[in-house]
Amino acid sequence: MNTKQRKAFGTAAADASLEELAIDRREPSPHDVEMDILYCGICHSDLHAARNEWGGSKYPLVPGHEIIGRVTRVGDHVSKFKMGDMAAIGCIVDSCRTCHYCAEGFEQFCEAGNTIVFGSPDKYLGGSNYGGFSESIVANEDFILHVPAGLDPAAAAPLLCAGITTYSPLRHWKVGPGSRVGIVGIGGLGHLAIKIAKAMGAYVVVFTTSAAKAADAKRLGADEAVLSTDAEQMKQRLKLNMILDTVSAKHNANDYINHLAVDGTLVLVGLPIEPLSIGAFNIVKGRKSVAGSNIGGIAETQEMLDFCAAHNITADIELIGVHDINTAFDRLEHGDVHYRFVVDMATLKG
Repeated sequence: MNTKQRKAFGTAAADASLEELAIDRREPSPHDVEMDILYCGICHSDLHAARNEWGGSKYPLVPGHEIIGRVTRVGDHVSKFKMGDMAAIGCIVDSCRTCHYCAEGFEQFCEAGNTIVFGSPDKYLGGSNYGGFSESIVANEDFILHVPAGLDPAAAAPLLCAGITTYSPLRHWKVGPGSRVGIVGIGGLGHLAIKIAKAMGAYVVVFTTSAAKAADAKRLGADEAVLSTDAEQMKQRLKLNMILDTVSAKHNANDYINHLAVDGTLVLVGLPIEPLSIGAFNIVKGRKSVAGSNIGGIAETQEMLDFCAAHNITADIELIGVHDINTAFDRLEHGDVHYRFVVDMATLKG
């Protein structure tokens, strides 16, 4: 297969800084779309993967899975995109397409294993594939999203992971007018969860360890903010139908289960490295549930983008250049971002 060398920003080892490097991108096949990458968000999972904190990372590794770009070439059989379109790529760039889950639009649960945008085996070129910290990307048209007009492209980039990760469970658990929803953590995921849940019509309660973020919760759309380090505030029982737990650090989930109404559900979308301990009595009393959710399928991701465009929802971002990524990773590790870093990929070309 013909290839073209492109600039990227990645790392050669778990203990190495990210730096500029050259990668090969395949030439578009008949069903492929090529995009120049304009913006790419930084997710905590990019940091985990770069530093091999979950194990299994393959190097060299180019992170990035919240990608917004402009279409520069399309294959002869492409029907969904044309040159010049604003387009997006999230976490998934391929799946088996034939299993039950793929047929239902749940490519994130593909039985054969989907192809993540970076760090998955590259079935075209061999080795591992590369993510969005790069000049361009090529993918099958079926795994590319349309960016609705009116969405700021830089601020929309985090919707491709943080947005769908929060939208999907809120929709699955049928959040709407009359729902009482809790959000644990106001970070990259949590701040978007507040905006989306509120746009769905829910009464939104935020739990945070940060007094400053508690004060910011109302601006983001929350109806109440609870400082989870304040024992008196945590004594109240809020009778929430659903709580979306976005925290990726070790924490006591039982503190939040106590705020669920009868038949309420705590849904985990954060990914703590250490297991969470759940008290049986906490869930037996009130027939409560603990569940999890993982991104969303391609159709649902497009639905989320359209919903966010209709409700004027984007991320609160700090726009940085590629050479600021290492500093951004260090700041992200210490929670020093309000609320999502986005990389201006034009700085890689300059």
